[in-house]
Amino acid sequence: MKKIIFILCTSVWMSACTSGQTNTSVAPSHEKWSALLQKYVSSTGKVNYKGIKADKAKLDEYLALLSKQKPGKNWTRNETLAFWINAYNAYTVKLITDNYPVKSIKDLNPTISVIFVSTVWDKKFFSIGGEKMSLNNIEHGILRKMNEPRMHFTIVCASVSCPKLLNTAYEAATLENQFNKAAKDFLADNTKNQVNAGSPKLSKIFDWFGGDFKVNGQSKIEFINRFTTVKIDKNAGISYLDYNWNLNE
Repeated sequence: MKKIIFILCTSVWMSACTSGQTNTSVAPSHEKWSALLQKYVSSTGKVNYKGIKADKAKLDEYLALLSKQKPGKNWTRNETLAFWINAYNAYTVKLITDNYPVKSIKDLNPTISVIFVSTVWDKKFFSIGGEKMSLNNIEHGILRKMNEPRMHFTIVCASVSCPKLLNTAYEAATLENQFNKAAKDFLADNTKNQVNAGSPKLSKIFDWFGGDFKVNGQSKIEFINRFTTVKIDKNAGISYLDYNWNLNE
């Protein structure tokens, strides 16, 4: 007798059920993104948006690859993290190049009140796996919920005070090393963090998302000290630097 298997279509699996497909996709290659980054992003994270704009077809090829699917249940955690980090950065670059020249990403904020859209990060201007999405959907709805605070050093909002845009894609196989290097590089950059024992001046990222860095029973300072040569005293008075939203070019 043949067994008949009934699949319960929960909200998580609804798209798979309605399409008759199971969630067993394969993580895409990020080689196309790496090639663009190596060509148009310096080792210090400066981005040649004019060059990318002229090479728009190659960026669109990579974005088309991302848009075809969302991470599947069979993907590893690192494959999922790498996918969403690269997607955030690539769609941010698309946003800038589609509107270039522009002085700041904040210049792209809506000038007229639009329902459900308050900033450029809330605008749903791309689709992944058939779902319309915004940059905030990726950052707050997905990445921050994965409990990996080092991701804050990898996603880049096209601004001077952001962590630098790495000139290669994030890859599952190397992600742990990439995370640690991104954290160390960001904290060592004196224009973004001024680390000392008693009165450090830190990036506003540590203010805006302070709770994200309190992991595994560690305080924010203990977390930061994992990635710095100079250690901050546990009772240090922390202040935060002004954020420079000018374009990172």
